[in-house]
Amino acid sequence: MAGTVAETAPIIPISAVLKYNIDVVSQYLVERIPLPVRDFVSHPHMIVIRSFDVNKPGEEVENLKGGVAGGSIMRGVLRMGDEVEVRPGIVVKSANDQVKYTPIFSRIVSLKAEENDLEFAVPGGLIGVGTCVDPTLTRADRLVGHVLGHRGFLPKVYIEVEVSYYLLRRLLGVRTQEGGRAARVDDLARSEVLLVNIGSTSTGGKVQAIKKGGKAGGGSDMAKIALMSPVCTIVGEKIAISRRIDRHWRLIGWGTIVRGVECEQA
Repeated sequence: MAGTVAETAPIIPISAVLKYNIDVVSQYLVERIPLPVRDFVSHPHMIVIRSFDVNKPGEEVENLKGGVAGGSIMRGVLRMGDEVEVRPGIVVKSANDQVKYTPIFSRIVSLKAEENDLEFAVPGGLIGVGTCVDPTLTRADRLVGHVLGHRGFLPKVYIEVEVSYYLLRRLLGVRTQEGGRAARVDDLARSEVLLVNIGSTSTGGKVQAIKKGGKAGGGSDMAKIALMSPVCTIVGEKIAISRRIDRHWRLIGWGTIVRGVECEQA
C-alpha cells in the first residue's frame, strides 16, 4: 500500500468465520471514525438496496402483509403512517422503445432496525420499511435501485444524463503480461456500452456524445449517456463508471451528474 492513500491506515487482522477480533474492529469504528453530519430536517430520501415479500407460501388472504423495502436513509426522518412514494416505480417500454415510469404510492405500516420495532427512523444504518405495496412488486429484490421518500418530494427521474467524468490511469485488479503492470484505461468511445452505478442503481448506459475538456471546458471531460433504465437522482450526484473487460465489469472512472433528460411519466 506504499504510495497510496492507505499507506498509513491501520491493519487489524480478523477472522469473520472464527469471530476473532470483530470486537476490535467495532471498537475502532466507534472510537476513531467520526460520525457524519446527519440531516434530520429535509424531506426523507432513502435508497433501496433490498426488497422482500415476507408472506409465507399458502398464507391466508386476511393475513397477507405488504411489501418491505430495506435500505439506508440518506437524509430526513421516516415515521409510522407517513404517505410515501417509490420512484421510478413501475417501468414499462412501449412498442417504439419509449420508456415510461409510474411511481408507487403507499403508506408506512412498520419500521424495523434488525429485530427492533421503531416509531420513526433516522439516517444511519439499515432500515426495513413495511408498506401496503403489492408484495409481487417487492419480492426478489425487485425494488433495488429505487428511491423511497415522502410523496411529491422525491428527485426527478432521468433517462439520459450528462456527466463530468474522470478516468483512472490504469485498470484496478487487472495485470498484463508485459512487466506485470496494469493495463491503461482507454478513453470513452461514442456508442460504447458502459455499466453506470448511481446510488444503489446499477444500469447499462450507451455513450451518445463526448466533449473533451481543457482550459475552456474547465479541465474535465463531458459525456452524454443514455440509460437503459430510468434513474431517480439529483444533479451533483456521484456516479461510478465500469467497462466490460475479459467478460468482467471493471471500474474505469467516476463522474458527477451535470444535467439530465427527464423520463416521461405514464
